[in-house]
Amino acid sequence: MEINAKIRKFLSRFFKKHEIADTDDIFALGFVNSLFAMQLVMFLEKEFGIAVETKDLDFNNFRTIESMIQFVENKQSA
Repeated sequence: MEINAKIRKFLSRFFKKHEIADTDDIFALGFVNSLFAMQLVMFLEKEFGIAVETKDLDFNNFRTIESMIQFVENKQSA
């Protein structure tokens, strides 16, 4: 399963009634609280075998599906 599909599947558990586009800002849409943000970080680490470091905790890395894909790909290739 590709990165996009895995992230979409994870997000769909939380946003059941809202279809999120790859470029939708999930923070601006009001879907994200601090607990969900930590769950998202832990999901990305576990699912894709990456380590999210303190310097990576920038909203721009997690704002959209597109930005999360880019972040994961960058971490995997580092």
